[in-house]
Amino acid sequence: MKPKLQIVLPVLNEEISFKKNVLRLYKIISNSLTEYEWTITIVNNGSIDRTIEIAYKLSNKYSEISCSKLKLKGRGRAIRTEWMKKQTMINCYMDIDLSTDLSSLPIMIELINKGECELVVGSRLLEKSIVNNRPLNREIISRIYSLLVRMVFLSFRRPLYIKDFQCGFKAISPKLIQELLPYVQDNGWFFDSELILLANNNGYKIKEIPVQWTDDPDSRVKIITTAIQDLLGMIRLKFGYMRKVKKLICNIHV
Repeated sequence: MKPKLQIVLPVLNEEISFKKNVLRLYKIISNSLTEYEWTITIVNNGSIDRTIEIAYKLSNKYSEISCSKLKLKGRGRAIRTEWMKKQTMINCYMDIDLSTDLSSLPIMIELINKGECELVVGSRLLEKSIVNNRPLNREIISRIYSLLVRMVFLSFRRPLYIKDFQCGFKAISPKLIQELLPYVQDNGWFFDSELILLANNNGYKIKEIPVQWTDDPDSRVKIITTAIQDLLGMIRLKFGYMRKVKKLICNIHV
């Protein structure tokens, strides 16, 4: 029996390049992940353009593509909702702009399938990572954020060696979905960081892999708003919530 895999694509007002990128992903997966029984799940969360219409047309045409609709916005909400629906599968997600080169996808999935780790994190900040066309201001902000997170959570249980918390390219094991994901509270861009921090603090195995990444000039990330949300998320974890989750996870393992 083939291992089961779900790839989640959270989308918000992506009608311009949406269809092209989904079909590109579909073609690459069809050729590179033949040993898996896979599904692409499009999660529309709050789009007001033709994104959901295009998604339904794709799902009607291709049996491996499905779509769902959430009324509320939030990348974290979209990812968590779909991952929780299929807890027995290997799950991953990527940004719909496909900024991360898909050659890394089989590597990421295989690490989970072989049981080498519970969470795989794509990284733009490792020595072997290749980053193209990224504006200097985004590069500086990303590195400052990485340094800040590692400094703030330096005193917790395990050394935090992850560098890139925000790259939209991650895979997660069924075990981590069942045991930890219900405690990840953030519904927005801090979701990734919170998942990594909680997993690390509770002793789960995390692997960070270098990726080739090309900046999307049409990125929807609002730097100032995201920075504020990230800081609020860090404060929430630092002052109590991370310790609370650690106790709850310990009870699961008793």
